[in-house]
Amino acid sequence: MLSIFKLEYRLIIALAIAALAFLSEHTVLAQGQLVSLAVAVLLIATIVQCSVRVAHHAEVLAAKVGEPYGTMILTLSAVLVEVIILAIMMTKDVSPTLVRDTIYSAVMLDINGILGLAALLGGLKHGEQPYNDDSSKTYVVMIMTAMGISMIVPEFIPDAKWHIYSAFTIVAMVVLYAVFLRMQVGAHSYFFSYSYPKAKRSAKAIAPDQTSDLAHEDSEEVESVSVSVGVLIAGIVLIGFLAEIMSVLLDAGLEGTGAPPALMAVVVAGISAAPEILTALRAALANRMQSVVNIAMGASLSTVILTVPVMEGIALYTGQPFIMAMTPLQTVMVAITLIVAAINLNDGETNAIEGMTHFVLFATFVMLTLIGL
Repeated sequence: MLSIFKLEYRLIIALAIAALAFLSEHTVLAQGQLVSLAVAVLLIATIVQCSVRVAHHAEVLAAKVGEPYGTMILTLSAVLVEVIILAIMMTKDVSPTLVRDTIYSAVMLDINGILGLAALLGGLKHGEQPYNDDSSKTYVVMIMTAMGISMIVPEFIPDAKWHIYSAFTIVAMVVLYAVFLRMQVGAHSYFFSYSYPKAKRSAKAIAPDQTSDLAHEDSEEVESVSVSVGVLIAGIVLIGFLAEIMSVLLDAGLEGTGAPPALMAVVVAGISAAPEILTALRAALANRMQSVVNIAMGASLSTVILTVPVMEGIALYTGQPFIMAMTPLQTVMVAITLIVAAINLNDGETNAIEGMTHFVLFATFVMLTLIGL
């Protein structure tokens, strides 16, 4: 037990910061805008540290269960963090476009940022990196369908009929994900895996007296898996608690500063993607591009297809619709991104040039956000 506390000192520190922030929230707000902003930045850094630990334990579980279940654990945990943060923030007086802008930002960050940077760095180190192109084709068409239904078509829905289409969107997203999930973990699970060349195993035989040592290692592995599950859940809960305080302080700190309206959405998307970024970059540098594709494209799909029905459900419950239709500029950026992804991810290999194209699109997204578009 003591060893667990030593390993998870970051979460213990985060818990202490969360308790301190909760007790001093009103005092911090009374100190003025600059202090509120500084504490909000500290809380964001703390949330990222929690996300790093969540990523680590998601990787432990991923190694245990294998693909595609491993990346599902990572992407679903990230989406859960995003949904929790959005649900908390939407209870406050925030922009009605927050959900739309967060989903859009997440897609730009996952496909253009994570996939682009990973393919660029991996390509520079390894050259062409192979993966199963069945997975990329499936992801692209699913993302295009989900975003079209939930974030393009709403532009043409009359205000008086929003609740009808909102209910339809919930059903459509649930059905889409249910079928996709059955395919991903069922008969078509091979779409999302790739057989890498295996290293030669040592020819040295295992001596009989090593049996007890192996049994001891197996018991430690089982224990580590149970610990990872517990820490994963605790980390996500802690992130949600920190996010609630952070949103209040960040809103107070940015008030009247002229910060881009979508900055809050980018912060939420960045927090939820933090576990995926580190894992994807490590996978790319280890020449395991299939994991990168599953993480980046799977996270984008999960963000759209799982966040939308939860948020639409909240809108129906409260009677207050969100603005889900993307702006013309957002629609163009998503269209370019998905077209480029469909072309780049069509041959079963990535390279540095393909990674650079996506990363330039990500840089464009950052620039557009900074100038308030």
